[in-house]
Amino acid sequence: MKYNIKDKKLAPQGKRRIAWAESMMPVLRLIRKRFIQEQPLKDRRIGCCLHVTTETANLLKTLKAGGARVFLTASNPLSTQDDVAAALAGEGIAVFAVKGESRREYYKNMSQVIKNRPEIIIDDGADLISTVHKKKIPGVLGGTEETTTGVIRLKQMEQKAVLRFPIIAVNDSQTKHFFDNRYGTGQSTIDGILRATNVLISGSNFVVAGYGWCGRGLAMRARGMGANVFVTEVDPVKALEARMDGYTVVPMIEAAKIGDIFITVTGDINVIRREHMLKMKNGAIIGNAGHFDAEIDKPGLNKITKKKRPVRKYCMEYTLRNGRKIYLLAQGRLVNLSAAEGHPAMVMDMSFANQALAVEFILNNPGLENRVYCLPQKLDQEIARLKLKSLGIKIDKLTPEQKRYLSSWEIGT
Repeated sequence: MKYNIKDKKLAPQGKRRIAWAESMMPVLRLIRKRFIQEQPLKDRRIGCCLHVTTETANLLKTLKAGGARVFLTASNPLSTQDDVAAALAGEGIAVFAVKGESRREYYKNMSQVIKNRPEIIIDDGADLISTVHKKKIPGVLGGTEETTTGVIRLKQMEQKAVLRFPIIAVNDSQTKHFFDNRYGTGQSTIDGILRATNVLISGSNFVVAGYGWCGRGLAMRARGMGANVFVTEVDPVKALEARMDGYTVVPMIEAAKIGDIFITVTGDINVIRREHMLKMKNGAIIGNAGHFDAEIDKPGLNKITKKKRPVRKYCMEYTLRNGRKIYLLAQGRLVNLSAAEGHPAMVMDMSFANQALAVEFILNNPGLENRVYCLPQKLDQEIARLKLKSLGIKIDKLTPEQKRYLSSWEIGT
């Protein structure tokens, strides 16, 4: 199979949208320009399991410009933009992704990428990497991981000594999680909620489950729109930070009684459970911005439901046995990519610059051990410098005297 997409006729629309995103991704454009000249990925097979968006399309075009053969499958059944998939297929990139595909179709499409024996894997959630490990596919030189959830899985594989090739944790780069996770997730999650519900956020009680970088960004954006923000946490340090940032910190069982909108961003399972949903008031909205759809206990929800019906495209009404109604967004999948378009191109510019340079780094360093690494700080900072340059921002440089002072230990009071 050369590709599996919804409709080739969507390609012109996808091409226009990809070009629009490209106009806001100057760092990736600079990397692409160098890749065209140097061909650092020449004839390398790269298997990608990513959200099929306009921003992802520009990453893949950059990899192809560097000489790579690229194969793409979706990292979530609801995050594919079908017009983008069609446009990529039209440019000779093997893409296997259809929005709304079943779990069986999801893994069938993934198998098409695996059949092409990728040498490098670019993953978002670690589904492709873990599947390659389970199937014991040979010949993989290394991989990169885009998201917090995936990095957690891969570090567990490293600790259990089952990781068979080195991984660059792109998510852990400062130019990724400080910006993509915080500003990207914050804005795109609000976008997804609004598209799915058109609800007024101002004045609502908005519950954010998890205060990692994604939770910080979401809480900040919700407060900026006038919501009363409540945070639930299991980590005492993060809970304390949320309180110091001015949010009300409560257990989920207490938040359930007062919340109007609930969004999970923890990367863990069953964060909102049956006992919480039974406490929620009539009309409560629940959604998820974490990578997998396991953060909301959907089987538990179905057990306490007497009937359900769709009320909007990405909004399902559940009438509980106690007579109250609650609304689940986007089947509990990441609402920012399922009901909206994901992160803005301007912030994904840095994330995907990290991905492109991580692939090059792996190929240039064949002696890496089978561990999870961060991208070298030098490359991280270079991405930040390029981004500042594209924004027309100049910063100071250390003087020779300042450099000597920072590298010395003799100078005291």
